[in-house]
Amino acid sequence: MKNTKIVAAVGIVLALVLGGAFAYRFSHLAKGGKAATAEKEEAARTELGSEGKEGGDKQTRGVRLKPEILQSRAVVVETAKKASLGGVIVATGKVGANADRIAHVSPRIPGKIVWVGASLGDTVVAGQVLARLDSVELGEALSEYYKARSRIALARSNLDRIKSLVEKKIAARKEILQAETEYQTAMSELHADEERLRLYGLSPSEFEEHIEEKRILLPVHSPIAGVVTEKHTIVGELADPSKNLFTVTDLSSVWVLVDINEKDLAKIGRGRPAAVKVGAFPESVFRGRVTYIADLVDEATRTVKARIEVANPGRKLKPEMFATVELAIPPSSSPGLAVPEEALVELEGKKVLFITGDDAEFIPREVATGANGGGWVEVTAGLKEGERYAAKGGFLLKSELKKGELGEE
Repeated sequence: MKNTKIVAAVGIVLALVLGGAFAYRFSHLAKGGKAATAEKEEAARTELGSEGKEGGDKQTRGVRLKPEILQSRAVVVETAKKASLGGVIVATGKVGANADRIAHVSPRIPGKIVWVGASLGDTVVAGQVLARLDSVELGEALSEYYKARSRIALARSNLDRIKSLVEKKIAARKEILQAETEYQTAMSELHADEERLRLYGLSPSEFEEHIEEKRILLPVHSPIAGVVTEKHTIVGELADPSKNLFTVTDLSSVWVLVDINEKDLAKIGRGRPAAVKVGAFPESVFRGRVTYIADLVDEATRTVKARIEVANPGRKLKPEMFATVELAIPPSSSPGLAVPEEALVELEGKKVLFITGDDAEFIPREVATGANGGGWVEVTAGLKEGERYAAKGGFLLKSELKKGELGEE
């Protein structure tokens, strides 16, 4: 009887243990099934939400426009097509004088300034006299010139006399040879004195016209036509060849020096056309060409200096002006997808196009861009040929998208 009670007790304990384990396993499986179902539903929602994305990280919220907006042509839809685009490199620079058209004017010999005929900002022509100097050295050179003129006149007269005597058989013929030698020597000395006066800055007409004057002033001529941009001369000062009296600059053309990024060097070259703009004349575009590209890269900025020569009608461009330069890049040989610049909008710091399938609902999609030119931008990723997108009205769609997000919040 006692053994029967023990067996019954053991049976009851086993039943309780097995029943608890079964209940725990059943509830756990039920919960796991629900969790799995929830995960599957979330995956399905994610899959649906990613439909129309590229890479799974694009915006998926769309904008559906009212029919009247579409009819007003505020939003224009186009089909993505390939095109060969040129590009533009934009750089900043500074206007400078054309160094090939600058002249520093100084006297050829020392002297004292007695007259100044040009002032700062004056427009001068080539050969114009800018100042005159009283020079001792010039006086000595003129004295030698006048002596040479007298000697040649005397030698000529002596030669004529000897010839007359020889014809009358009064003088020997060898005396003619000696007289001719003296005459040729006097001519050589005269030519040497004339050349020295030319080197000093006097023209033959000047020292011939003033032959009776006791003193001739040394003229200082401008070698080129241009504008007097510097003046360092005052009446009464002493001047010599080492002193720059005037600087004359021809501003009919100027140089614009720009810094080109190292990565853009392969896209530009000598002769490449450029357009220059300055803040003083925002409506004017000055055309020029690249005439020089430096051979050294700046270690700090990783840029290279380039020089653009620009015609300067009306002298609007002034040295030291800041300028914006656009360098044209030739079209690439392989065409790529291109969209109008106004089709691209910035959304959350990314460049976005609005893609549509039915011309009514527009989905924003992030894209990567490349070269640009002529109002078009190359799209290198995020767009396929044949897809339809909003070529016009991107900012309107962005505004509508923002309104929808605020409304939901």
